[in-house]
Amino acid sequence: MHFLIFWGMTLLTLGHIVLLMQMALFLPFALSFPRSGLYLVFETISDFAGLALLLGLGMALFRRLVLRPKFLDSRWDDYYAILVLALIPLVGYVNEALRIIATAPDWAGRSPIGKLTATLFMNAGITVEQAANLHDPLVIIHIGIGVLFLISIPYTKLKHLFVTPINILFRDRKENGELSTIQDIETAELLGAGTIEEFSTPQLMSFDACLRCGRCEDACPAAASGMDYSPRKLIQTLRDTMQNSLITPLAANGNSDLNIFDTDYAWSCTTCGACIVKCPAFVNPVDQIIELRRYQVLTTGKMPKTVGETLRNMERQGNPWGLPAQERGKWVGDLDLPYPDPDKKVDVLLFFGCAMAFDERNKKIARNITELLTNMDIDFAALGEDEVCCGETARRMGHEYVFQVMAEENIQIFDGFQFERIVTPCPHCYNTLKNEYPSFGANFEVMHISELLNEKMSNMTSSTKNGSTATFHDPCYLGRLNQQFDDSRAVLNKSRLNTVEMKNSKMDSFCCGGGGGQMWLETDSETRINHARLEQAVEAGAETVITACPYCLTMFEDAIGAKGFQDKIRVLDITEAIKEDWE
Repeated sequence: MHFLIFWGMTLLTLGHIVLLMQMALFLPFALSFPRSGLYLVFETISDFAGLALLLGLGMALFRRLVLRPKFLDSRWDDYYAILVLALIPLVGYVNEALRIIATAPDWAGRSPIGKLTATLFMNAGITVEQAANLHDPLVIIHIGIGVLFLISIPYTKLKHLFVTPINILFRDRKENGELSTIQDIETAELLGAGTIEEFSTPQLMSFDACLRCGRCEDACPAAASGMDYSPRKLIQTLRDTMQNSLITPLAANGNSDLNIFDTDYAWSCTTCGACIVKCPAFVNPVDQIIELRRYQVLTTGKMPKTVGETLRNMERQGNPWGLPAQERGKWVGDLDLPYPDPDKKVDVLLFFGCAMAFDERNKKIARNITELLTNMDIDFAALGEDEVCCGETARRMGHEYVFQVMAEENIQIFDGFQFERIVTPCPHCYNTLKNEYPSFGANFEVMHISELLNEKMSNMTSSTKNGSTATFHDPCYLGRLNQQFDDSRAVLNKSRLNTVEMKNSKMDSFCCGGGGGQMWLETDSETRINHARLEQAVEAGAETVITACPYCLTMFEDAIGAKGFQDKIRVLDITEAIKEDWE
């Protein structure tokens, strides 16, 4: 649909430019083109371009009136855009037909649509004289439609023809999994956005670039699960606030306060990035959510109770679980975990992350990883109780200051050891260390453990598929935001497990519901994202869900317990699945 509309309109525009160049309208002379050779080829192309435009517009109308996808809303300017764009080629074909009837040019066959229309008119009784008399008034009407199209662009949906390309050109080109950094945070005057004026110029541009197409809402796991949240609603509300406050003096008192959402609205987003990758205009709702959260956390202090508790845990204890820092290394027990020596270089510095250190279920995975890497003769070391939280949860919850303190502390620790690469089993740590720490001067090679396993197992042959049926759940921060889809699947393909894909996988993977601080938020049992994702795994016929993320594992286990599916399906970390397969 968009292909036909875009190229149809583009070629028609070029055709009109060629026609205008043959008239001394804007220059004291005309650039005439002989009606032969390439000109006639272009005449035929332009004729079919109008047909392509009409077909595309017909598809657009059919989509809005018949298919009516639930995420697509319709306003008057949607239909206006279809109508005015359709009138341009329709009136053009009528003009062309009248010209052919009146002048009978020898090149008429090079305009097949125009000639067909002329034939229909002549069969209807239109004479040469009538065609000549009607032609000039219709040319004026055709020009009027073109002018109407142009002058209505700033006031209708058609403005996306200009605003959206500008937004794409000047967008922030950071990685999808990276958030913006508040520079010099201790002296910064703006901490998030509490008024529309506090958003940056590129962000304001992105609000106007939104097409209301609904692709973000259709992909959003929060919206799909029934939560009162929509990335489209977010951006459109910000856009309307911008319109009223900065462009139209609608608010007489100049009030542009962003108290347009209740306190909890900004906390429904899991920051999974589904809306970002689906947006054709490169609008980033996650950035705006983080700005709103930063304002609540760092400026007003008004936030959900569980958010405040989690952030206090990170400030006081250095982890979102709120457990004493000295508890971090107790999971090691009697394991022979190698610790780094400042004077000795190792291949892998293993960064486990807080979930592996403090969550009882994930502690088992940490022990399993240690045994697995030892058995594979990988040269590695881990920080143990000296490890510090990467700060990802604090940053996604809006507490940029705590994140920056933790980032600087970690970088200082890393600089004290020699290693080739940092490997972590947590996609949230992986994304933070890889995409966000470089802004603070860290330049380390960072890998997820699935990459390391695939590298070390590359020479292994695949096993006979006589195991249970399993499905791999792509963690958002590993898959969609960092395009790591293949390593985990390559590792599982070497096991005895029979793998199947869920309805939503890889780039379209459905979030587990634990990202963006959601792990520590209370949500309505009727709108829990992890329950919807578990249902997809069951529908796929899987007996085991394989994850590569401690958050995802926790969310799946919670959903299994809540649904009473303990006898139907289980969840394993990818390292557990491999170790179990070998045993």
